Amino acid sequence: QVQVVESGGGLVQAGGSLRLSCTASGLTGGDYPMGWFRQAPGKVRDGLACALWASVAIYYADSVKGRFTISRDNAKNTLYLQMNSLKPEDTATYYCAARSRPYDRCSGSGDEYTYWGQGTQVTVSS
Repeated sequence: QVQVVESGGGLVQAGGSLRLSCTASGLTGGDYPMGWFRQAPGKVRDGLACALWASVAIYYADSVKGRFTISRDNAKNTLYLQMNSLKPEDTATYYCAARSRPYDRCSGSGDEYTYWGQGTQVTVSS
């Protein structure tokens, strides 16, 4: 069984920072690409970043480059998203997800991910 659980969301003022965490259990046998996504009410789910192994990322959405940093601690089975210089438009439910094949490519497309967490809410006030 695979379980993905996000945490770390909350309310923050514009310009502030949050760090999201995602613990993935049940993934074994290789390095599974994992990514962060977000979805605002009435909007499609957008891919933000993806990591192949600890502290290595090969994808960032243009909207978060220079502000968000993805990292991965394989020993702890934990994925992180450090979010700095937050803007009101960053308000959304944030999800982490994993692909189903180890050593596959990173992708910003949610259709290419199999395992999803329930999401954690991030609200950025103006």
